[in-house]
Amino acid sequence: MHTATEERLIRPAKNILGSIRLPGDKSISHRYGMLAAFASGVSRFRNFSTGADCASTLACMTQLGASVRRLEDGTVEITGVGGTVRPPSEPLDCGNSGSTMRMLSGLLAAQPGSFTLVGDASLSRRPMERIRKPLEAMGATLTLTDGHAPLTVVGGALHPVDFTTPIPSAQVKTCILLAGLQTAGTTTVREAIRTRDHSELALRAFGAQIERNLDNGLSSVAITGPQPLSAIEATVPGDISSAAFFLAAAALFPGSQLILDGLGLNPTRATLLDVLTAFGAQIAVLHLEEQNAELVGTVQITTPAQGLGSTEISGSLAAQLIDELPVLAAIAPYSRGGIRIRDARELRVKESDRIALTVANLRAMGAEVTEHEDGMDVPGGQSLHGATIDAGGDHRIAMAFSVAALRASGETLIRGAEAAAISFPEFFEMLDFLAER
Repeated sequence: MHTATEERLIRPAKNILGSIRLPGDKSISHRYGMLAAFASGVSRFRNFSTGADCASTLACMTQLGASVRRLEDGTVEITGVGGTVRPPSEPLDCGNSGSTMRMLSGLLAAQPGSFTLVGDASLSRRPMERIRKPLEAMGATLTLTDGHAPLTVVGGALHPVDFTTPIPSAQVKTCILLAGLQTAGTTTVREAIRTRDHSELALRAFGAQIERNLDNGLSSVAITGPQPLSAIEATVPGDISSAAFFLAAAALFPGSQLILDGLGLNPTRATLLDVLTAFGAQIAVLHLEEQNAELVGTVQITTPAQGLGSTEISGSLAAQLIDELPVLAAIAPYSRGGIRIRDARELRVKESDRIALTVANLRAMGAEVTEHEDGMDVPGGQSLHGATIDAGGDHRIAMAFSVAALRASGETLIRGAEAAAISFPEFFEMLDFLAER
């Protein structure tokens, strides 16, 4: 079991009020960091993610020959390698970041040489077989350790593929596109459920041409290589997966009012706003603009006097909201009708088994919950009490239950709170700032 090192005491709140701007989106920061390091020229990013996972991506790209500087005003400046990396003397350490490992493998598959990628204990348990199949179909060699990291990529000249992903995964899609970017001919990725499209938008921002189609109900993305990438300057939009915790906190309190500025509202990610609206929250987009093909806006959430109703998440919705499901489940006992989650089996192979941990922690707070192989049922109309929460080394569990604790009676102790720093070091400070006690 994960041994907790940092504990946080969360006291109940009366309300959530205020306005914040969130740190840069993790998914976009990973991709901008990786593409800038691979491109020609010097890229500059404002509001780059402060999370440890994106720092892992930058550290790996530095090992591969890129130069990364953090300027005094927080801007991240990256000088790229112009399309050719050098095999490093040490293994590439991806830390806790599955995004880094899966996407970087695709980038390296087309580069001559042998590259070993390692990660921490949690990352070394996560499934990597899903990237081996497409990369080997293109002609690379991937050696895994029982289907997991450490993994070794032996890269070189590849041939294009037309690949249908068996499990919807933006990371697998990106892995194949980054290999295809460097491969003569057209590489196509097809998926039954369209996953987040930050990679396609980022590749376009860096000057690549990429085509999207809908074919027989399958969403497809095609890239014709080889294509060069050129440096860009950008402000990374606020992370909507991080925003989920504050939106959920505001949804707990009738009379709350929260404004989020500069928030990424990419349609493949903003499903969360639709679900919160279906759950009974009132959401308004006060301003909307496009930056490097990503939608960015200001969002206001208020909760009506009667609080939240009920909602169900299944099918393609579950795939799109996979990261937000724990916090939605954590606030469901306080709603009138609760939540039903299905088709979310993927939650069991995240940083932790998020279904089991969410259920165990809800029960620790006195909630009635029914666990299913692919989800859970959390009835509404319940009162929770403070408890000791085990984050299980998982940042999203630590944050989800910090939110649930705001409406519980008594104090809640989050054990393993340091896990939140992986994606969101400023989380507890921001939650304190917004909570009226």
